[in-house]
Amino acid sequence: MIITKKPRKYIPQELNITWESLAPLFAELLHREINNVDELEQWLKDRSELEAALEEDFAWRYIKMSCDTANEDLVKDFQFFATDIEPKISPLSNELNKKFAESVFIDDLDKEKYFVYSRALKKALELYRDENIELFTELQVKQQKYQSTTGAMSVEINGKEYTLEQASIFVKDLNREVRESAWKTIQQRRLIDKDDLNMLFDELIQLRNKVALNAGFENYRDYMFQALGRFDYAPKDCYDFAEAIEKEIVPILREQAEKRRLALGLEELKPWDTEVSISGKPALKPFNNGAELIDKSIECFNAIDEKLGAKLATMKANNLFDVESRKGKAPGGYNYPLAETGAPFIFMNSANSLRDLTTMVHEGGHAIHTFLTADLELNDFKHCPSEVAELASMSMELISMDNWDVYFKDPEELKRAKKEQLADVLKTLPWVAVIDQFQHWIYTNPNHNAADREEAFKQIYTRFGAGFVNWDGLEQEFGNVWQKQLHLFEVPFYYIEYAIAQLGAIAVWKNYKENPQKALDQYLAALALGYTKPMNEIYETAGIKFDFSAAYVKELASFVKEELEKLG
Repeated sequence: MIITKKPRKYIPQELNITWESLAPLFAELLHREINNVDELEQWLKDRSELEAALEEDFAWRYIKMSCDTANEDLVKDFQFFATDIEPKISPLSNELNKKFAESVFIDDLDKEKYFVYSRALKKALELYRDENIELFTELQVKQQKYQSTTGAMSVEINGKEYTLEQASIFVKDLNREVRESAWKTIQQRRLIDKDDLNMLFDELIQLRNKVALNAGFENYRDYMFQALGRFDYAPKDCYDFAEAIEKEIVPILREQAEKRRLALGLEELKPWDTEVSISGKPALKPFNNGAELIDKSIECFNAIDEKLGAKLATMKANNLFDVESRKGKAPGGYNYPLAETGAPFIFMNSANSLRDLTTMVHEGGHAIHTFLTADLELNDFKHCPSEVAELASMSMELISMDNWDVYFKDPEELKRAKKEQLADVLKTLPWVAVIDQFQHWIYTNPNHNAADREEAFKQIYTRFGAGFVNWDGLEQEFGNVWQKQLHLFEVPFYYIEYAIAQLGAIAVWKNYKENPQKALDQYLAALALGYTKPMNEIYETAGIKFDFSAAYVKELASFVKEELEKLG
């Protein structure tokens, strides 16, 4: 099925994205007379159509640039939007927000339908400052430098060049000397750019701090809690959550690390001992190349529900995947919604590993979310908070496990894959706590230097097990581990959501094991809401609680531990 965009009703079918073509559209919206509630709703729909077109244009610029960071023309196309279009849109969007907030017909709107939208818009009005427009532009351009720097990283192993993602396969090798050499080679490559990335990060911190001060906040942390729309929890809840993870999850992982040490027959675990299989068998290889990964994932989603598989098949038919790792490609993986098309693009760096399988089903969960929200009335209704977006993806990682026989024909390999996945589910929680607590420290201490930052990271990482390995003699590498986390550079304060959503995903999976069809229906119904309901109602629709208390962490961790023990 070839996807076609829905016909536009307000903006020209072929809109050339230049300021000269956009300015009249914003002016018309700003000066349009609104005489009743129906006209107000139509105004919202017209504004939404314009914003969706702009979002999709920006999406393609970002996608193309991240697929080939070495292409200067693609970088310039991205920067053009960031420097020439967005700064002009920001003040006008703020004026449009005011026009809506001040409309005499706002009280005639359906209160339930527009509650979440109105709340977010009022918050945006509170936070807006003209003097921050230039800073946001500068941040947008500087943040992209992380992709350019890391996308250019490669190493040579056995006379062959590999991206860092591809080279990570060698860290799973059964031969300890091979994996130690590979791990050290990767880290040495990272250390080459350590100082440049530190300087870049210092610049980002100072710019972000200025944004917060301009908006009347003491620090960027407090500003971002408001900017991200965290209406349901506060910084203190994050500290409490971290304590719960330290108390309930870290001991389980320490116990597992000890089992790993004994199984590998080692006196102590080193950083290159954490990925190798303790079964004594080579690393799992669920597919041979990117094309096979896509086809097997379509088959896996079909087995859950044919409608889900059809959505991934549609993406394949429309070339909406770029999954294989190569030099010059940005690191990481993402699902980017195309606001007008109603479909997403999945980007990742596959090296034919189990981690790549979980990345694909994770991003596939996001993709299903994109399709399910495509027909919501306003573009803003599709802008889910990350706690909801990541619930979509992380739940799919676990729901899909019952159909991983598509990737693993050998029952023993399938069992191994499930065990490794569940171990990773638990490992996610302390690492999220590390990155989240590190960000709290960074932005409440904005005048620190690189050495202070490294020391703070070491202390925080140690508190949560530091990977449960001995770092003696590897102090430089230890202090630099944080630089691999793209979120710190590009999407600050976007990380605690993974832990909150991971708990939710475990709860969804627990329901799925008890009643698959009911749990799947609830999960899909929750995703279809987009962001038209408050977060706790979306979680309730999914059949779970929005809760990250110590008791809930303990309950769900115990469930995962039991499931692990059942696998033997």
